[in-house]
Amino acid sequence: MPEIQKSKDSKYRPYIKRLAIIFAACFVIALVFNEAAYRIQKDSNDRAPQLVQIVIPAGTAARVAAGEPVPSIPPGVSFVEGDVLEVINQDSVNHQLGPLWIPAGTSASLAMDNPEKLSYSCSFQTSKFLDILVRPATTYSDRISGLSISVPTLTALVFVYSLAALPLDGREKKENDARSAETNG
Repeated sequence: MPEIQKSKDSKYRPYIKRLAIIFAACFVIALVFNEAAYRIQKDSNDRAPQLVQIVIPAGTAARVAAGEPVPSIPPGVSFVEGDVLEVINQDSVNHQLGPLWIPAGTSASLAMDNPEKLSYSCSFQTSKFLDILVRPATTYSDRISGLSISVPTLTALVFVYSLAALPLDGREKKENDARSAETNG
C-alpha cells in the first residue's frame, strides 16, 4: 500500500514543481509591477502625515472686505489622514476657520484624523468657505493587499496557460515513470 501512495505522490510532483516555480516567478513579477505602478501613480498625498501651515497675511480682512481674493491662500486644501493643519494669523483682525478661532497674531491647530471632504466657514476667503479634502494615507498593508490579490490570480493564469502550451506528458512523465519503476522494482 505505501508503494501505491508513493506512486500517486510522484505522479503530481511535476505539477507541484511547476506550480512552485511559477508562483515564485509571479511573485517577483507582481512585486515589481505593483511597486512600479505605485511609484508612477504616486502623488503628493502619498506621504507620511505632516504639519501643514496656512498663513493669513497682514491685510487679509481688508482684501476680503473689498471682495479681493488672497493669493497666498488656496480656495481648497488637500490633506493626508493624520496631518495637522496649523493656521497662523498675521492679520490685525481675528479670523475663523470652521471650529478654529484664530485671534490676531496667534495660531490654532486642527488634526485631520478621518478621511472626509469638508467645507468649513472661513473668514479669510472671499467665498466665506474653505474646502478641505482629507485623503486616506497609503500604507504598506494597502500595498501588500495588492500583492495578495495579484499573485494568486497571476499564478493560476500562468499555470493553466503553461499546461496548455507545455503539457507535462513528455519528458516529465517519462522521468516520473522511471522514478516509479525504480521505487517499485
